Amino acid sequence: MAASPDHQAPSKPTYNLIAWLFLRAFGVIFLIAFYSFSREALGLIGSHGIQPVAELLVAANAQLGATAYWVVPTVFWVNASDITIQCVGWAGMVFSVLLILNVLPRLSLTALYVLYLSLVYGGQVFMTFQWDMLLLETALIAFFFIRYRTLGIWLLRWLVFRFIFVSGMVKIMSGDPSWWDLTALNYHFLTQPLPTPLAWYANYLPEMLLKFGTASTLFIELVIPFLIFMTRRLRMVAAFAILLLQLTIMSTGNYNFFNLTAIVLCLSLFDDAALQCLIPARLLAHMQQRVLPKPPFMLMNILAAVFTVVTIFLSLVQFNQRFIGVFPAASAAAVRVISPLMVVSTYGPFAVMTKKRHEIIIEGSNDGVTWREYHFKYKPGNIYRGPLWNTPLQPRVDWQMWFAALGPVNASPWFQRFLQRLLQNEPAVTDLLLENPFPDLPPVFVRALFFDYRYTTNAEYKETGASWDRTLVGVYFPAASL
Repeated sequence: MAASPDHQAPSKPTYNLIAWLFLRAFGVIFLIAFYSFSREALGLIGSHGIQPVAELLVAANAQLGATAYWVVPTVFWVNASDITIQCVGWAGMVFSVLLILNVLPRLSLTALYVLYLSLVYGGQVFMTFQWDMLLLETALIAFFFIRYRTLGIWLLRWLVFRFIFVSGMVKIMSGDPSWWDLTALNYHFLTQPLPTPLAWYANYLPEMLLKFGTASTLFIELVIPFLIFMTRRLRMVAAFAILLLQLTIMSTGNYNFFNLTAIVLCLSLFDDAALQCLIPARLLAHMQQRVLPKPPFMLMNILAAVFTVVTIFLSLVQFNQRFIGVFPAASAAAVRVISPLMVVSTYGPFAVMTKKRHEIIIEGSNDGVTWREYHFKYKPGNIYRGPLWNTPLQPRVDWQMWFAALGPVNASPWFQRFLQRLLQNEPAVTDLLLENPFPDLPPVFVRALFFDYRYTTNAEYKETGASWDRTLVGVYFPAASL
């Protein structure tokens, strides 16, 4: 019996329902991102925070002069007070809700891009993650997706291709042998920044399964992306493979809204005909009345054309510089001029596998003899507290502590200011922690010790109740006082 026309893909695919769902889901991602940063903003970049944004702007102006406004594009040039920092976060959440409700979507996306770009620069080391860049690039494409369905869908697919394929390329070109001998997952579940409770179980999987997982990851990242540009069915195969990878990563590691953003981007690999099968008829009729784009006007046509050319040009130049060779000087100069706007970013997180889990443990003391440990909200510390869930929020100090442990203390200039704020018992900073061991009076001394952490075995856990075993490696930062 022939299939009903209602269940056949149209000869010319449409993306109106995809756009409807994508923009609302993307609004949710933005809401999460702004809310997550706003919870910690004053402790990170406030006037009494670890890296006050006002100090950044003074230094940028002194070093760069008038060009600082282009090199560091942020609304904080107007005002960098604590109330402004809070208002940026609140405004971001308001515009996120407006986007979810489809109220002034182009204005909302413009505001979200400007506000989040401001936070990326104002947040300094705490906002240098690739998922922050991915959010900005997606916002720009989404702006044009509102009016230009086909153009928007292909730009989103090009973004998915670059994001996934480059993630695989950086692994095999990093020189890390664990990708070539398929042992990367032997280390990953222990050494990743913030593991979930399921990471313990994944860490003790049979080695053959871990090797299969590593090979599957490389296959999905290096081969599957090319299916994006093939037939409709092959493209959907690519979508399900990428979705499977993202869900697996999210189940064993806390990568905040990173995997959620990738999952939302995978909507671009489907079309309306695929989506209709999953939506109740009444809701589908309601959506179809509200999804048709309005005809664009001349200025929008020009902006869309310019944006498309710039996006493709920048991504090709960056790809060439990273994997092939040096691009012509004029092209590289053009990239440098446009790069402050983060129209196109480079991706490929965690190319080199960390083989050991080193943790920095901060302690305070009033006499230099008895020391009390500072506990973070999600970072491993207390050996009796196992890995936790924190997705979709991002505890940015916890993340930076993981990066700080990869190198010497002078590679993380923010860390000494962090210790200074602890010595001052600064509430905005101590609120970033799970608890303050000095709630009444600040400590006289602080220090940071370096430990090697590993998961306990099932037998060790049953005997001691400890989820972690740790061994002192040395002193990361010696005892110091104000």
